[in-house]
Amino acid sequence: QVQLVESGGGLAKPGVSLRLSCDASGSLDGIYVMGWWRQYSGRAREKMAHVNSDGSTSLDDSIKGRFSISSDSFKKSVSLQMDNLRLEDTAVYYCYANANRPTRTYWGQGTQVTVSS
Repeated sequence: QVQLVESGGGLAKPGVSLRLSCDASGSLDGIYVMGWWRQYSGRAREKMAHVNSDGSTSLDDSIKGRFSISSDSFKKSVSLQMDNLRLEDTAVYYCYANANRPTRTYWGQGTQVTVSS
């Protein structure tokens, strides 16, 4: 089992930055991808960004140029740097990890980000 705990969400004004962090614990050996999705109210979750075990990263086109993903200690943590926040970034942000042995996806509990003037 893997436990994921997000932090760093909250209320922000348009144009400012927030950094979300996700800390993993438990049986981490099988993790090969870590990343972030977000969910707008009443809508399905949307994939945003991920980092692979080799350090390569991928960002959805909608956030390129404003958001970045990093992992100083892959399998243990992953961060999402969000710059120049917009009102439409208001959502619940979920950390996830794909693992094998056994194959499954783990989710954090989510952290609310609200961008409001």
